[in-house]
Amino acid sequence: MTDNVLEKLQTRFDPQAAQGMDDVFQFNFSDKGNYYLVVKDGSLDIQEGEHEDPSVTLKLSSDTLKGVMSGEISGMSAFMSGQLKATGNIMLATRLNSLFPSR
Repeated sequence: MTDNVLEKLQTRFDPQAAQGMDDVFQFNFSDKGNYYLVVKDGSLDIQEGEHEDPSVTLKLSSDTLKGVMSGEISGMSAFMSGQLKATGNIMLATRLNSLFPSR
């Protein structure tokens, strides 16, 4: 997996924050390929490839994801500077930090 970025997400996942959700986060990495996260009622499933109907699609580099998840880069500034492109329900992207809190 992409330099363990997604494995780290798996260990940081907060099932409480995902209660009642039924969403798919598609990550298209410019440097590592495509993965999607299925968040459903407190569970997380990470798969390689493209989901046929993601709730939100995020296009970025794995380094940008690392920076956003570590808090070094704000998701909004990454979006505004073009390091992160989002399509679909972009408000879901704002929930990533609550779903994967840094410990």
